[in-house]
Amino acid sequence: MLLRSLIDLMFPPLCHACKGVIPVADGASPQPLICADCLGQISFLQSPLCTRCGAPFATEHGSDHLCGACLCHQPFHTCRSAAVLEGPLQDLIHRFKYGGKMHLADPLALLAWQRLEGFLREAGPDCVVPVPLHRKRLRQRGYNQSQLLAELFGRKLKVPQVVGNLRRLRWTEPQTGLDAGDRVTNVKGAFGVGDPEALAGKRVLLVDDVFTTGSTLGACVDVLREAEVAAVAAVTVARGIPH
Repeated sequence: MLLRSLIDLMFPPLCHACKGVIPVADGASPQPLICADCLGQISFLQSPLCTRCGAPFATEHGSDHLCGACLCHQPFHTCRSAAVLEGPLQDLIHRFKYGGKMHLADPLALLAWQRLEGFLREAGPDCVVPVPLHRKRLRQRGYNQSQLLAELFGRKLKVPQVVGNLRRLRWTEPQTGLDAGDRVTNVKGAFGVGDPEALAGKRVLLVDDVFTTGSTLGACVDVLREAEVAAVAAVTVARGIPH
């Protein structure tokens, strides 16, 4: 503890977003190392939300309930995101995903864990499954950002991460810039499960970095359902909110 305090005194931790110094209290639990000013610029999602898909409602007050879309067609899975994709969080995710900043995986996952621990524990998953990348994109990027995020959730929940069973079968164009309909078409038939028996009957935590329209998560859920998993809870660090 004394050594840790001396290191923090000589080399104080810096905010991953603005690079400002962050004071760390002795004995403090692990933190995402994002300063109070930057945290204040992050819009964390909170009630009222859709109890199924996690979509926030426009009102500031009220209880959680099903949204119109889920009332008409209740999906097989539940989903939650920690915060809105904007401001410092959007910059961090962009650097993590496209800038090769792999060290941002734990801070981003920890940020989501601190906001969504209750949901994640209640989901009671048997395993954690990251949304896979196509091998071509994996070679280009060098890592799967969803897999890196999923590692922390697996450690916290003490369940294994299953990599390679949920597979991306074909190349898809980046979803950025596509409208909702084109996003669904783009990922249709793009995923598959290599060994359905290994997942059958299990409760799966599906992990991705960003929820925009839900088309990618939905395509993954469809093939997991065909593999006869018991349930799917999906989690992302951020969610894009149409303005």
